[in-house]
Amino acid sequence: MIEAGVDLIEVQKFLGHHSILTTARYTHLTDQTKHHAIERINGLIDGFSIDWGCVK
Repeated sequence: MIEAGVDLIEVQKFLGHHSILTTARYTHLTDQTKHHAIERINGLIDGFSIDWGCVK
């Protein structure tokens, strides 16, 4: 499970934003949207299979 305390710089890199201000604009989450975001991210991650260092 992904922790809620994700580094904003890492999120910026992941989303491909050039400015941290763009990333910050989209990170104002309520408790409900935070819960849904964590569920969606975990769902995406659960779809990956890691086998001896290879992601499938």
